[in-house]
Amino acid sequence: MLDFSQFEYISLDCYGTLIDWESGILGYLRPLLLRKNRHATDGEILDRYSELEPRLQQTYRPYREVLAGVVRDFAAQYTFEVSDQEAAGLAESIRHWRPFPDTVPALRRLKSRYRLAVLSNIDDDLFALTAPKLGVALDLVITAQQVQSYKPSLRNFETLLERLPVEKGGLLHAAESLYHDVVPAHALGINTAWVNRRQGKTSAATKLTAAQPDLEVPTLHALAEKIFGTSTPEQMA
Repeated sequence: MLDFSQFEYISLDCYGTLIDWESGILGYLRPLLLRKNRHATDGEILDRYSELEPRLQQTYRPYREVLAGVVRDFAAQYTFEVSDQEAAGLAESIRHWRPFPDTVPALRRLKSRYRLAVLSNIDDDLFALTAPKLGVALDLVITAQQVQSYKPSLRNFETLLERLPVEKGGLLHAAESLYHDVVPAHALGINTAWVNRRQGKTSAATKLTAAQPDLEVPTLHALAEKIFGTSTPEQMA
């Protein structure tokens, strides 16, 4: 059982944990496939995405290029042509991706007690499109662009630890992806909360892999409830 009083910082993955990226991914790729007269279920699209994106992140390149590569790989696998504009469209669609309904209230509640960081596989300019939607002022943001590598590289988490003004024991990392976040954080001895938004879904945009989170919760709201219980943040102060 985690002792939440030991933490000063909560670091968070963004896309998939705070932002409903699967709806965003499907919102771009599903219409693209239909325009090309190709058909795939949502589950097939997400499962294929979960295979393609990590392959393109083995060597660092800007996230816009990663997502353009994903679109081109979809085109190759479903045998249709895409223009440069169509390939770039998935990254451009990030400006429209929305937070999960529980994200902003939970972040505000967590912010009343902890400092908050984001550790994300994204470009700085793309995250800038998302940040205002989170409803809180973040204390630290680390992107893949800054680190020049993508999670699950340990380098991203080592950079997080280097930049935090607290010891490792004062950090809790919360994320939806076991593959990108929980496994590497656990390897470095960082306490982890798995925000398991899959909830029985058989398909997802992130790989399901063996991991050992210190805590599993279904939503960020549930994490806040674990920390604060039925008390208000003011009562916990």
